[in-house]
Amino acid sequence: MKRLIRLLTLAALVVGSAAVPTPAQAATDSAYVMGYFKESLNGSGNVNAVHLAVSDDGLEWTPLNDNNAILTPTAGTKGIRDPFVHRLNDGTWVVLATDIPVGGDFGKANPNIHVWTSPDLVTWSADRLLNVNGANPNSFSWAPAVHWDPSRNAYGITFSTVPQGFSHAVIAVVYTTDFVTTTAPVVFFDGGSAGVIDSHVITGVNGMNYLYYRNNATTSLAGARSTSLAPGSFTRYGPAVGDNRCTEAPTLVKSLTANKWWLWGDTYCPNAKFDLWEGDLAAATWTKVDRQSYTAPLNGKHNTVHPITAADRDRLLQRYGGTSWNRVKSLNFPGHYVRHASFAGRIDEQPFEPYQDSQWRLRAGLSDPGAVSFESVNQPGHYLRHQGFEVKLMRDDGTSGFARDATFTKVAGLADSAWSSFRSVNHPTRYLRHSNFVLRIDEITTATGRADATFHVGH
Repeated sequence: MKRLIRLLTLAALVVGSAAVPTPAQAATDSAYVMGYFKESLNGSGNVNAVHLAVSDDGLEWTPLNDNNAILTPTAGTKGIRDPFVHRLNDGTWVVLATDIPVGGDFGKANPNIHVWTSPDLVTWSADRLLNVNGANPNSFSWAPAVHWDPSRNAYGITFSTVPQGFSHAVIAVVYTTDFVTTTAPVVFFDGGSAGVIDSHVITGVNGMNYLYYRNNATTSLAGARSTSLAPGSFTRYGPAVGDNRCTEAPTLVKSLTANKWWLWGDTYCPNAKFDLWEGDLAAATWTKVDRQSYTAPLNGKHNTVHPITAADRDRLLQRYGGTSWNRVKSLNFPGHYVRHASFAGRIDEQPFEPYQDSQWRLRAGLSDPGAVSFESVNQPGHYLRHQGFEVKLMRDDGTSGFARDATFTKVAGLADSAWSSFRSVNHPTRYLRHSNFVLRIDEITTATGRADATFHVGH
């Protein structure tokens, strides 16, 4: 009875409330915020909390708070996955997330999702639970996402679940006006007997609405569309996305500067990483973006991306700070990052363990403050230095010889001037480069050498 009264009250709110205008901030958006949780290969970097990063171009990301959590769950199982950030029509913000125990008990039923709200992305409400699946308490409620449904004058919350009477996962939806109460869940999209999970709905693009999801039959991303937002109205269109057939967690993002869309996905085999495609949402034509072109947050998993204003970005950076360390990416092996392994300098493809081996503090040069030295984050006091032209991680012994060996002049990239190369201070005809993935300093005379000696300094 209480449930019925609550539903009737919500229905009255939905029918009686006036249409809410699109937030004015959307007209002045010039940056992006990303939400994610974290996982690493051996679990040492797993953090079941909400992390945020910012970007001006949607490609190069700066994690906030040194890549530490922004919102730590205090309700439910005190663990989250799959955060989703959305700006509401009044300009305020909501973050939703899956409720899942730390350590990830994927078999545990969870009728609730986590909710945080904020007026400005830096002042947050307490963590609270929202029951979206009370009619089916023995099933999971995963990967919530939000869209505005103007025909209902309410927000739709889509999520993955196995409804009663089903043997496979579908995308369900509930509707809310306050993120405190919801309607009963109904099936929003049923992709067939293999099941579908991980939804993202984009509304009102030239009169069409789009749903992207993970298709369990192909273990890749897929799209559906509808002129309506009504449950059951979406039909599949376009080819599968995810060329290695191990992709989930679609996130659609409209470029703020070009007539194109980006599609993010989590690729989980052979090792977990973000992949990115760009293309035409209406035509479902997607092209894989080379990893030279983007740098996602270290250990990020199941992201959510939303446009923000420059003021939003500045407020986030002022409140939480950025990242005090850098990663250094290879130009010609762009999934590979400079790291130390058994105190040898090299490049390896991430993810790897220990992931901290790829984190560096770029200090003022030990022998020339106008140059740079690479101090290890997980081996503080140790620097990359050359010895016999091989590059090693060694403890600073305080000598002038060590200081010179560990100091490099940062110059425009030899193979790409938008990137960087690092010239040895005491052997100025030699540059830091990789050869067979091992770091050394060499004189550079070939195109291959120039590419080997070109790096991107990011996070």
